Amino acid sequence: MSALAKYRQVFLTGIQTNLVYRWNFALRAAFSLLHLVYVFILWGAAYQGQTEIGGFPLSATLTYFTLLLVLQFFLSAANDDYEISEEIRNGLINQFLTKPINYLGYRLSLYFSARFIMGGLSLLPVLLALPLLWPHLALPGEEHLPLYLVAIPALLLSALIQFTIAYCFGLLTFWFLEIQSFVILSLAVEAVLGGQVFPLDLMPGWLYELSRWLPYYYQMYFPAALLTGRITDFGLALQGLAIQAGWTVLLLGIAQLLWRRGLRRHTAVGG
Repeated sequence: MSALAKYRQVFLTGIQTNLVYRWNFALRAAFSLLHLVYVFILWGAAYQGQTEIGGFPLSATLTYFTLLLVLQFFLSAANDDYEISEEIRNGLINQFLTKPINYLGYRLSLYFSARFIMGGLSLLPVLLALPLLWPHLALPGEEHLPLYLVAIPALLLSALIQFTIAYCFGLLTFWFLEIQSFVILSLAVEAVLGGQVFPLDLMPGWLYELSRWLPYYYQMYFPAALLTGRITDFGLALQGLAIQAGWTVLLLGIAQLLWRRGLRRHTAVGG
């Protein structure tokens, strides 16, 4: 209970810190609707003269990208890698080496507090624009309810994967002065293999099956596909959830390994 209270306090402190930048988050979410306008125009042109692409109508594709926009604010690890890098570079992690607090738990609490504020504020412009968006959207019917139940743990595991990858990149500062090139490369790969450029089920079959074994698939596409009906097979959904859980455990293990090895290279100087 004392450990829970400790990280709860970190979470509450993170909320207070992020509320200082609430207008920045709200404006960023509002301007992201412009990106959604481009998506509607682009895919509207792609569907010109045809009713389906990859077996899905235009409304299903637009629903996918609208949900993806919201999930990015709730799940994406924005700047966590750079903040961890700065704390290592400037020696701010020294305070965690002599105190009974786990650095991974500390950063994870801050991640969830930031996502809570950023995700909540992102809903405001989407809700305001919903009367305009709703005629173009289509959600699955009641028969899809079991897959919604699978989507709940998938969202949590997606958040852990997003955070842990950013955490690992931040820990690379123990070995490299700058991590920006690693982060940019990862974001580029994630944009394609995470379904942010186009739904992954539109890729060739062999490439789609390959992507299902990579962690990028489970960062954003997997929970979005479960919620929008792009994945309808309950067995495949459970298989995907198992693979996602496996990647989560593996990445957390890599994070702990990098932390231990990094501390061997770290030199704490001063008080």
